Amino acid sequence: MLTAKRHALIIEQLHKQASVTIQELVNLMDASESTIRRDLSELEKKDLLKRVHGGAMRINDTHAEPSYQEKVGQQTREKQKIAQVAADQLNDFDVIYLDAGTTTHAMIPYLKDRNITVITNGLMHLPELERYQIRTYLIGGQVKHKTGAIVGTVALKQLNAYHFDASFIGTNAIDERFGYSTPDPEEAEIKHKALLQGKRRFILADETKLNTKSSYQIATLNEATFIVDKLSKSMRTRLEKQTTVKVAKS
Repeated sequence: MLTAKRHALIIEQLHKQASVTIQELVNLMDASESTIRRDLSELEKKDLLKRVHGGAMRINDTHAEPSYQEKVGQQTREKQKIAQVAADQLNDFDVIYLDAGTTTHAMIPYLKDRNITVITNGLMHLPELERYQIRTYLIGGQVKHKTGAIVGTVALKQLNAYHFDASFIGTNAIDERFGYSTPDPEEAEIKHKALLQGKRRFILADETKLNTKSSYQIATLNEATFIVDKLSKSMRTRLEKQTTVKVAKS
């Protein structure tokens, strides 16, 4: 089994349970103890788990994915500020990709009466898009019920047919070295693909996502403009060495 596949399986096990033993991983992957120990060491160096005697454990909640319902009431004012800045980046008649998620969802009211066309993988966006009579195309594929996102190989193939004037992507975590990341490998693939299909590329996140790291990288910092509700001067200076940063006015 390839190293990347073993690493993905280890992280997946830690999504399901708070800790895992070396023996459990040996049995799961039919690998030697020395190989598993080496894998755990490599993942610990990336801050993706914490090694303990006889195994490993999850290190923080950025590896456990909250549901859409859990996130929808969090940081609502911050999301509104971010959404306004994001909408200001648009031109009338743009064709855009709107990623599934609550921060991107906050953009929808600002799209009204602008002749914007939206392509999305977000089931939860549909009622609001319909409410504002925004022309919408829904990507097909597997429905992820926890987040209302459409993912999988069918969705990835459909994205190949599109080129967007702008892509707006949400993220669970932001780290200066690891970039933007999420707990789910399929969502990471969709987000990355949709980002690359955009002429203008934006990542949307509130300040609480900074200095955190999740399991699967979406993109490096320099692959997209970062839109955030607020930033310390020192953090902004560091981030601007790698990418363009747009901060909402307080």
